[in-house]
Amino acid sequence: MQMAVVDLRPGQTVYCEAGKFLFKTANVTVETRLSGHSNGGARQSPSGPGGLLRQAMGTAMPVGRRVLAGESPALQYFTAQGDEGTVGFAGVLPGEMRALELDGTHAWFAERDAFVAAESTVDFGIAFQGGRTGTSGGEGFVLERFTGHGTVIIAGAGNFIDLDPADFGGRIDVDTGCVVAFEEGIRYGVQRVGGLNRQGLMNAVPGGEGLSLATLEGRGRVILQSLNLESLANALRKAQGGDEQGPAGGVFSPPAG
Repeated sequence: MQMAVVDLRPGQTVYCEAGKFLFKTANVTVETRLSGHSNGGARQSPSGPGGLLRQAMGTAMPVGRRVLAGESPALQYFTAQGDEGTVGFAGVLPGEMRALELDGTHAWFAERDAFVAAESTVDFGIAFQGGRTGTSGGEGFVLERFTGHGTVIIAGAGNFIDLDPADFGGRIDVDTGCVVAFEEGIRYGVQRVGGLNRQGLMNAVPGGEGLSLATLEGRGRVILQSLNLESLANALRKAQGGDEQGPAGGVFSPPAG
């Protein structure tokens, strides 16, 4: 299990999702904000008729998108006061962490559980993969989008694997549960593996992942995790004596005896 120890200059701010904070020095203040924008708490209150309503709507939109995505509506902001400070963060599962450096020229997309923390100069948003891509993609339905300048820290389960689809003919097919993050410019989609026939079911049943794979096309950096969270959950359930139903709701489960 890796952790990130962040040194803050006086006045410098980083933010994280709830549950990713570990420790801080006493001179680092913490503030919880209901905002999906990195600088949400530093904005000037709009003046003039309707200003308060516009401000409320501006806050409600990113908060609402986070709630729809199944995430906590609040972010925690840490600022060093008077002197240098230190803050520690970690992911929620044993695995690797990675610092992504944004230079303002392109965005990074990450699956919704990967985000750990970011500098306040990084903008945070939610990108929905709608239509057939979203409904068939499972974990890939909701992606978090990071833009601006600064560092973003992500975490994943197991080990990280860095690939560029351009090195493999321009496309790679990935288990939807193994996608951690990818650069803007990579085209993300979901394809069905086989059909609702005998061979299609044989492809789907052993892995318990359904009939879909994520497709990543183009040129750019892709980060995958070696541990599929669905497989981990199934292994833990079996180890704890849970049910051993198959992916088809028990049709392929062993008979009771």
